[in-house]
Amino acid sequence: MIKEFCAENFTLIPAAVQAGAGRIELCDNLAVGGTTPSLGVIEETLAYANEKHIPVMTMIRPRGGNFCYNDLELKIMETDLIYAKNAGTDGVVFGCLTEENEVDEEALEILLGNSIGLQTTFHMAFDEIPKEKQFETIDWFVKLGIDRILSHGGPLSQPIGENLAHLKELIDYANGRITIFPGGGVTYKNVDKVSQFLGIQEAHGTKIVSLD
Repeated sequence: MIKEFCAENFTLIPAAVQAGAGRIELCDNLAVGGTTPSLGVIEETLAYANEKHIPVMTMIRPRGGNFCYNDLELKIMETDLIYAKNAGTDGVVFGCLTEENEVDEEALEILLGNSIGLQTTFHMAFDEIPKEKQFETIDWFVKLGIDRILSHGGPLSQPIGENLAHLKELIDYANGRITIFPGGGVTYKNVDKVSQFLGIQEAHGTKIVSLD
């Protein structure tokens, strides 16, 4: 079971690794859902995590708010991604949508073009896509070679338990072609129950391991 710890900067990473985190999603500004961390934070995290053989997935997101980015914001994301790649990050996490809450194909192709050699995760922007279109989106992501989709299975305002049925549908539909793993409300207290229900080997959260 891979427990991906969602980290705001470096501060809690050593404790999380000691507590059993098997992968790090590195962010800043978790109060707005996570944005790109500074290059200094990325470099120090990688130096520590590499010694512990813990992979690091770096968030590429220029701001909080929606996931519809203009050309300037996309240029910022592209630059940040290249810096993170050159620093040695194992993977990147991003998501980009149109105003109609469909995947921004042009933006995604630009980001993926700069992600060659890295693991890629499409984050919970996926949950903004209308449910009836999520299945065809999974098919498309498989063709693009995206490694993972992070999903809450519904609005973050709903407890994860209310979304497990839909998550199970998505996971069953993916059928191992792409990893779909849960986040948002998954904690060290419920991760075993959630993972058993969904039949998964990966989960994500800021409290995925106990730091007490």
